[in-house]
Amino acid sequence: MSLYFDTPIQYLKGVGPKLGQILRKKGIQTLEDLFQNYPRSYEDRRAARNIASLQPDEIVSIKAEIINVSSFNLGRSRKKMFDVTVRDGSGLIHCKFFRVPYKGYFERFQPQQQVRVIGKVTHYRGRIEFHHPDIQEIKSSDEESQDELIPIYSETDGLTTTRWRKIVSKAMESLNNDEILGIDEKLPAWMLDRYQLPDLKKTLVSIHQPPKGSGEEYLNYRSPFHQRVIFEEFFWLEMLLAAKKQGVQKDKAPVFLKKSRFAEQLQKSLPFELTGAQKRALVEINADLTKSYPMHRLVQGDVGSGKTLVAILSALLAIENGYQVALMVPTEILAQQHYVGAKKLLEPFGFRVGFISGHLKTKEKREVNERIASGEVHLVVGTHALIQNTVNFNKLGLVIVDEQHRFGVEQRKKLKKKGESPHFLLMTATPIPRSLAMTVYGDLDVSIIDEMPKGRIPILTRMTYQSKRDKVVGFVRDQLAKGRQAYVVYPLVEESEKIDLKNATDEFEKLKQELPDFRIALMHGKMKSDEKDQVMNQFRNHEYDVLVSTTVIEVGVDVPNANIIWIEHAERFGLSQLHQLRGRVGRGEHKSYCILSLGHAVSEDSRARIKLMEDTADGFKIAEADLELRGPGEFLGSRQSGLPGFKMANLVRDLPILKQAREAAFEVMRKDPNLSNYEHKALKEELLHNKDMIG
Repeated sequence: MSLYFDTPIQYLKGVGPKLGQILRKKGIQTLEDLFQNYPRSYEDRRAARNIASLQPDEIVSIKAEIINVSSFNLGRSRKKMFDVTVRDGSGLIHCKFFRVPYKGYFERFQPQQQVRVIGKVTHYRGRIEFHHPDIQEIKSSDEESQDELIPIYSETDGLTTTRWRKIVSKAMESLNNDEILGIDEKLPAWMLDRYQLPDLKKTLVSIHQPPKGSGEEYLNYRSPFHQRVIFEEFFWLEMLLAAKKQGVQKDKAPVFLKKSRFAEQLQKSLPFELTGAQKRALVEINADLTKSYPMHRLVQGDVGSGKTLVAILSALLAIENGYQVALMVPTEILAQQHYVGAKKLLEPFGFRVGFISGHLKTKEKREVNERIASGEVHLVVGTHALIQNTVNFNKLGLVIVDEQHRFGVEQRKKLKKKGESPHFLLMTATPIPRSLAMTVYGDLDVSIIDEMPKGRIPILTRMTYQSKRDKVVGFVRDQLAKGRQAYVVYPLVEESEKIDLKNATDEFEKLKQELPDFRIALMHGKMKSDEKDQVMNQFRNHEYDVLVSTTVIEVGVDVPNANIIWIEHAERFGLSQLHQLRGRVGRGEHKSYCILSLGHAVSEDSRARIKLMEDTADGFKIAEADLELRGPGEFLGSRQSGLPGFKMANLVRDLPILKQAREAAFEVMRKDPNLSNYEHKALKEELLHNKDMIG
């Protein structure tokens, strides 16, 4: 019987209902899913090495004998680490696992058993070792029959890499014998030709059955076949973004024709000149606001780079053209800050600023809603309370969203419906690496404010260790005695059985003993919003000298007198998060300090990572390094990432291919916006299949 790409997996020869059920649980529903379950690495038998010759960062294959399998708890936690120690004639090496690949994984291994270990050599605390390598029992029959380059698949319970290879081998046999139909090429011929991409069938065969002598380019995802898969994964995402952008450009938006004389007056009245980057961003925004379709622009820039002023100047253009502006921010404290700042700048020109939040009394809410609905209020500053059904604008023309990654897509959609296709200006103080800007925010135009205002005093950042705690406390005490204030940040609220880390609650009590002459407050995410706001306002008013906190202070808090931030267990934070926290200080006239304390037994990699914080204050460099170290999911937070799960593409490694895929996708939509050309028929079908992703 003929098989097709969409044939259920159980009908493949050698699979059947029972194994088919196991495969379906792993997301392999059809033959196409099986072909797209790509090897996660390859074992190059020609590159087999002995243990004594291994060097850090090499991907190697070694043949060795197990001498011990053990496990032990990490610190005081219940979390276990597993260690499989192996040796050959030249020495021994530890294979460490910080999680169990699947139940029963380690029970397979016994002392004196011959195994192959394939993985990346890691340098940790003065010695080399493997972390989470592939370990396979050696069977003589397997050893004799293998080619030089052997695909390694991710193992799961019931599916070892050897069993994966047998299943894929059956599928490849059918594919090579032309027994599988419906493998239709979706990419147009001109694209394959321009970017020198091999056809789909040849790509699948070559990835699962690699040719001899291609170890290096296969291990580094640099074969033409890997490049084809990576290009296509990026291409479909960029097509969706291009279609989404095209959809936005079909909407009719308010056109702001009148220049803003008040914006010019405001700039002249400022005691400083705008930076070149601020001026550039304003030119780009003003150009968007004169177009007939809605602006969708992201302004990104470091803490203190002057994004808010750019937003207010943009708001003036909308207001003078007879429209209202909404400014939505994630927290009440930040909303109040923006409200006070906007009133100070706009009210001298006769423009009225309103404030709305969930904590307003019923009478206050009703009054402000009436003023918004009548058009009496020109700029409304608020939290997510702005999207409530009771808030109705008279003529909403511009929406500004600050720290936009704190809001979901649905919240932004609700705000959009408050007007007739209003312009959108999104702002973020989290510098976004270029690869992410082309994917997560690929349907947006991007302005970058990469200059800091003149006269801003650099923050001195220093890495230290738990053994130096007394010195750090002494330094904080000296600064507090001079009238300054300090933040002390911890990764946890309270003690955890699972993780052996200091926590804010215990350390708050300890600091009260160490700094008896000073007023110390505690703030964390488990507190109610009212309680957090109260503590933050008291700290801002200098009713407290020290604020002990978790990362709830990360966004938007402005206390010019606070000149120290001391972050404990800094190795537990992402670099971008540390950079955001560091931005809480350096906001006043006093020299500011960021102290990064490392926990015990910190790896060399962690030290090198934190050292980068000492060496640079450039948020974009830090963001690039953070993305490379943690990957996009962790960098953005899985809930907000908006990224598909790429099977092979890597945003850091494959940036040049991402640029090509974006170029191709946007060219297709520009030249053939309705995808009506015959050569784009398959593209249209695929896009319609994924239409739910075009929001």
